Amino acid sequence: MVHFALICPPFFSHIRVFEALAAELTGRGHRATFVLNAGADSMVGPGFPAATVWSGGGREAQGDPARAHLDAVIERAARPNGLFGILRTVADTAALTDELCDGGPDVLGAIGAEMIIGDQMEPASGLLAAHLGLPFVSIAAALPIDPDPAIPLPFLPWPYDPSEKGLKRNRGGEQVARLLLTRQRQTLRRWSERSGISPRETLADCLSPSATIAQTVPSFDFPRPPEPRFQAVGPIRLQTEVATDLPFALDPERPLVFASLGTLQGHRVDIFRSVAKACRDLGAQCLVAHCGRLDASEAASIDADVVTDFAPQQAVLRRAAVCVTHAGLNTVMDSLEAGVPLLAIPIAFDQPGIAARIVHHGVGERLSRRFLTAAKLRASLERLLARPNYRNRARAIGLDIRASGGASLAADIIEKASGDIASARR
Repeated sequence: MVHFALICPPFFSHIRVFEALAAELTGRGHRATFVLNAGADSMVGPGFPAATVWSGGGREAQGDPARAHLDAVIERAARPNGLFGILRTVADTAALTDELCDGGPDVLGAIGAEMIIGDQMEPASGLLAAHLGLPFVSIAAALPIDPDPAIPLPFLPWPYDPSEKGLKRNRGGEQVARLLLTRQRQTLRRWSERSGISPRETLADCLSPSATIAQTVPSFDFPRPPEPRFQAVGPIRLQTEVATDLPFALDPERPLVFASLGTLQGHRVDIFRSVAKACRDLGAQCLVAHCGRLDASEAASIDADVVTDFAPQQAVLRRAAVCVTHAGLNTVMDSLEAGVPLLAIPIAFDQPGIAARIVHHGVGERLSRRFLTAAKLRASLERLLARPNYRNRARAIGLDIRASGGASLAADIIEKASGDIASARR
């Protein structure tokens, strides 16, 4: 039995992935404890132990004030507008990393952690593992950041282009990213020096040398050369019974367009209104799920057939003809698993890179949220509804996703890594 510490950013989509890993590992007789920034423990579902880390070792940031501070960070991340918005998000995430590096060693020691499972987007997991000499596996809950000169950084919308022109463009993108991520680089370099480990400055520097587990599948990624430490296992989900009945009535004679912008971007009521109008113009049904981000009056202003906070996503997608999405990885993988083509409207984080893969593999289209109109949406939706090639390609990738292994395969890889590392130490 191994006691795993799970370290990830305080965002629901990432925490849900780690809950699935925790459930699978504890079902095999291991222990799994979340180690999170103060306030994020309330985001973890019941039955999953969580230990919180607060800056400087004090407890004054616990409870409601800590969650209020974290909510403010999440709200700012949901509105990353312009250069200052990007720099603000970088500063916020660097502060979260700083907090974990500061208080993490004491918490990990107190719970008796024997191995770290760390989200690629939280570099503190790699820093703490190196500092404490703990074995470590990286999880790509979002697009993997494992470097490859032919693959653009995840937050860039560029197509795959392995020519010299494409490689040069990618190098230029990395130089710009280095400037934007200065605050993060400073934090990682400072904690490397304080911990007495080899210098680290980037997220890629903080990845596990043993294994990266990605919740994509090769048929949806850009081409990657074979790499033993990189293993794509498909969506990492809790094994729950999928609803078959929907809590609302739908017309079986009209195509259904499902619109969801995820737990961070569901406040974008203007996008939902435009999608609903485009659907009305096409005679299609529109189901909007805003994930609790709209108040009653905002929700009522969307002239869709169904407007709800949450919907049983997998069940809805089994009925849907098209999914309109911000290109969050979880929604995209669910849609492809159901064989449903996508209309991507990327907003932030790795969403531009996911949208680029949607276009690359011909499973949907992409529109910019800037100057978005109902007319542009209508034209894209009309093509996605009328042309079977989009759905055929989505179904082909969906077959790969259903056969990919998910949480069970991820746990196999983690167990093997823990055993290999233990054997090497003996």
